[in-house]
Amino acid sequence: MEVIIIVLEHVSLTEISVQLKKKKKKKANVEDVMGNGEPDKACVSAVDTPGPSSEDSDSEREKVCTSLYSSASVQNELLWGQPFRQNPKGAFSNFRISQNTITLLRARGVSYLFDIQVKTFNSVYDGKDVIGQARTGTGKTFSFAVPLVEKLQSAAEDRRRGRAPKVLVLAPTRELAIQVAKDFKDVTRRLSVTCFYGGSSYNPQLEAIRNGIDVLVGTPGRIRDHLQNNKLDLSQLKHVVLDEVDQMLDMGFAEQVEEILSLSYKKDAEEKPQTLLFSATCPSWVYDVAKKYMRAQCIHVDLIGKKTQKAATTVEHLAIACHWSQRASVIGDVVQVYSGSHGRTIVFCETKRDATELSMNASIKQSAQSLHGDIPQKQREITLKGFRSGTFEVLVATNVAARGLDIPEVDLVIQCSPPNDVESYIHRSGRTGRAGRTGICICFYQRKEESQLKFVEQKAGITFKRVGVPTANDIIQSSSKDAVRFLDSVPAVAVGYFREAARELIEQRGAEEALAAALAHISGATSLEQRSLISSDAGFSTMILNCSQEMHNIGFAWRGLKEQLGEGIDEHIKRMTFLKGRTVLAVRSRVSLAEACVSVSLQDRWQDGGRWQLSVATELPEMEQSMRQSSERSSGGFGGRGRRSFGFRGNNGSGGRRARGGGAAQKRSFSQAFDY
Repeated sequence: MEVIIIVLEHVSLTEISVQLKKKKKKKANVEDVMGNGEPDKACVSAVDTPGPSSEDSDSEREKVCTSLYSSASVQNELLWGQPFRQNPKGAFSNFRISQNTITLLRARGVSYLFDIQVKTFNSVYDGKDVIGQARTGTGKTFSFAVPLVEKLQSAAEDRRRGRAPKVLVLAPTRELAIQVAKDFKDVTRRLSVTCFYGGSSYNPQLEAIRNGIDVLVGTPGRIRDHLQNNKLDLSQLKHVVLDEVDQMLDMGFAEQVEEILSLSYKKDAEEKPQTLLFSATCPSWVYDVAKKYMRAQCIHVDLIGKKTQKAATTVEHLAIACHWSQRASVIGDVVQVYSGSHGRTIVFCETKRDATELSMNASIKQSAQSLHGDIPQKQREITLKGFRSGTFEVLVATNVAARGLDIPEVDLVIQCSPPNDVESYIHRSGRTGRAGRTGICICFYQRKEESQLKFVEQKAGITFKRVGVPTANDIIQSSSKDAVRFLDSVPAVAVGYFREAARELIEQRGAEEALAAALAHISGATSLEQRSLISSDAGFSTMILNCSQEMHNIGFAWRGLKEQLGEGIDEHIKRMTFLKGRTVLAVRSRVSLAEACVSVSLQDRWQDGGRWQLSVATELPEMEQSMRQSSERSSGGFGGRGRRSFGFRGNNGSGGRRARGGGAAQKRSFSQAFDY
């Protein structure tokens, strides 16, 4: 077992829950959610050439309109059709939007323009070049789709067969291209919108070219194929959009994008197409590369700014220390506690192999499927459609699902390790907490990756809350709630078929015993594993040893333990670590198979006194930084391996899924997950 020293003044889970609820209640009165949880400090500027946005003065920022919706109002409008508070600046009547388009927008649940849409609509409609940067989940696609559709529909209608596209939208992934094309189709019935992407048949795409295209959305690879085969004409382009521009102009796509746009951006051309660049992340190098495409005067709309949080502010960011060998089974527990059997979860892996193996791992009791580049395109589309509709609850994916995808009601995002770049973290975490909802993003890390975690904190403007793995009690409480919800979904007719069997069980085992066994089986929580809150190691329990005076070395604590528990206690304790303040010690004790739990056994033999008090830890204690680093360096649990394929397959086996159904999505904040 492991022993750890902890500060006396640790906050209870109940206190944390109350504090978080008070903060959320207070924020709800002052925050505008469509700016991702805080009033937007937007920077709207005209610059000679694209460059990093400069900070506006406080007085200038106050003039910029704030976000449009509160969290509750957005959910009312989108889920129940109830009206939410109006923002005059976002009203459709303030913009050049036709009644037909307004009707189509309302059918999508949009009653007012979102903040980024308000800031960019007139500039896009008037043909100006625009760089738009806003947090994930704030409606960037409609920022260019709606004004471009209105611009095309207001011009003389061209219905010629074989007409060349007027609008080209390039996206980095097939899934994002399909979604952007759908967004265009949702706001127009008069324009021909087509999507070209790899992995799909050429014939329908060639047929679309022959019929004529108004708006072409696609991935660079497939569009370049059509150009090289002289099947596609881009010489008539009037508007070019690079969605997720930082990825489109990066090394992987830059050459393809250059080749595609070279026909329309000739140096001697009298008029270049309007260029629109949008992303949640725009590193400084993007502005330098974009100069070749942008006009001398372009509009830069930045709803993030340099000193504000880059990631979505509607997302709680948590971090769990866990060795790669324990990760698969711990992820299963995390999904159960933070999302449950009725919520939606996206798990991001670094490799395709990890995604495939983790999706089949028996530790995840919810139904799960994988999504990555090796899966045929048709199956990828079926998988995404199934996840959106709730056919399965857990999507295990590589970065193909990280950018732009708008999947409703994702409650939890898990990142199996800290990503190599901050932009990836921002986009991955942005799959939850969208359109006014709140969400949770949990990042797993090894102790040697602590510096990567701090780098993400610094660059993304966030602070990770370090939490421990869910305890056995957390899992039981969460599983019990899920089981009760499953019972609520059983039709009354079906219940009648089992009444006789229920009576027999009650006679044999008693009502309480029979129902408890049934709930355990329904929830799948028939076997639980005790884990260390500090390292996530299986078979260990974390306990807290309080001392009435400051301890200068751990030997002092060893003597106190051995006085009551005997010399043999050191065989059961794996490690002890000082907590902040050095008046408390965290103790990781080995769980014996002969004992239900070592913590219980120790407490039975232990008597609290004036100097020493021993208790079971219910939350991750705050350790002294220096002691944490030194203790983990000496531990075999976290050493020796760099970033690698985790090999989830061997962890607790692999096997089939048990389909889960019934009930609406179950969304839990950090405080709610532990507030029983």
